[in-house]
Amino acid sequence: MRLRLRHIAAVALAALLLAAAAQASELSDDLAARRARVMERFGPDAMLILWSAPVQRYSLDINYEYRQDSNLYYLTGITQNDTMLVLMPGNASHREVLFIKDKDPVQEHWRGRMLSPEDATVRTGIGTVLTTSQFEPFVAAMLSRSASGSIDEREAAAFFDALSAGRARVALPLEPRNLNDPLTPPLEFARQIRERFVGFQTTDATPILTDLRMVKTAYERKVLVKSLEISSQAQVAGMRTAHPGAYEYEVKAAIEAVHRARGAASWSYPSIVGSGPNATILHYPDGERQMQAGDLLLVDAACNYGYMSGDITRTYPISGTFSPLQKDLYAVALQAQEEGMKVARPGASLQDIHKKTVEVIKAGLLKLGLITDVNGDQYRMWYTHGASHYIGIDVHDVGDRSRPLQPGMAFVIEPGIYIRQSALDALPRTEENNVLVETLQPAVRKYADIGVRVEDSFLLEESGLLRLSASVPRTVAEIESFLKKRPARTSAAAR
Repeated sequence: MRLRLRHIAAVALAALLLAAAAQASELSDDLAARRARVMERFGPDAMLILWSAPVQRYSLDINYEYRQDSNLYYLTGITQNDTMLVLMPGNASHREVLFIKDKDPVQEHWRGRMLSPEDATVRTGIGTVLTTSQFEPFVAAMLSRSASGSIDEREAAAFFDALSAGRARVALPLEPRNLNDPLTPPLEFARQIRERFVGFQTTDATPILTDLRMVKTAYERKVLVKSLEISSQAQVAGMRTAHPGAYEYEVKAAIEAVHRARGAASWSYPSIVGSGPNATILHYPDGERQMQAGDLLLVDAACNYGYMSGDITRTYPISGTFSPLQKDLYAVALQAQEEGMKVARPGASLQDIHKKTVEVIKAGLLKLGLITDVNGDQYRMWYTHGASHYIGIDVHDVGDRSRPLQPGMAFVIEPGIYIRQSALDALPRTEENNVLVETLQPAVRKYADIGVRVEDSFLLEESGLLRLSASVPRTVAEIESFLKKRPARTSAAAR
């Protein structure tokens, strides 16, 4: 019997190891394909350089949990700091060079295991792995048309010829900055190499990287689906926890516990859990309020799993049933989302989706007496943000919102309505506005401090639109039915 159990355990362990190896191979293959597409776009005259994100200090000698630069992760899958990537598309064979920090047993004792060159190759599929200390000498050699290790004059002939002809390009992440802003490390690096070397122009790598990141690979889609599966389960756990007398932080804790328990980073953005009037604060940062019977709770929370982030918001009644006034506003936001989903087809854009939600919300607000004119911008007092943004490696992922949608793009649709007396009070006291305030005041008083938002994450596939957060109750009927079945709050939780 004991031998049989050992055999079963060994088989199970072997299966787990094989699955992990297959996943690592799938990721490294996808990373290699991403780099190939990037190099094709930049062409043989270019050299692309990317850096890891810096470590950020939390307090004294304590750092924040490390988060890799999104573009570097997109091309390497490396989550370690002090990492650089150089791509030279014109090289004969060694077109990819990765730089990682030297293994340091003392630092590994304090801060955890560091990648070896072999580890980095398995992870990324990059065969040429050097140390961080070799990065600047390597770049200097390339810009001087000199050999460096396995990359000699013959290997780098295309780039060296481009330097000689003055047409070479060094592509760096040069995000737009204001004139008086301090130089970022890439901008400072660009200044230094321009002072020392000739034959090239520095260009911004961001547009090409952004363009490619907008359309998710098959691997990215799979990870994004898993990320939203975890986030959906977490949202449901939060709904079970919400009761009159509970605190906002209890709901937040229930959500983030599911994130961690399923192997995700705790969140892709700080969880927003706002009850009562706090639901009208878009990025409500706290969580200290005790929820009361009759409150609505707005929960905007999602995890980061495998560097893929979604976004989900649900608004629901703490007592289990929407009041008629709460239902009025929720119905408008829900209809706006439904109509936005109908627009989300190939060839449309995120801007088109937003415009449709605006049409619906204007009509709803007019019916409720919260605006007097659907032709102007009065609705902006209550609908204060865009309906859509891209999702992916970043929760507010990169991309042009006017670009036509195509299969592989992922985004949210999130209309919301937030009724605050302060919005009326902030209007300039013109004669026209005074009349408007007098007209709207009864409805604003009626719906005061109600905030609602309905947000789901979507993936546009070849077969159509996929709602990745569909398992989270969304309609009035679904929400009320779910809340009726939630477990009673225990006396221990009440204390």
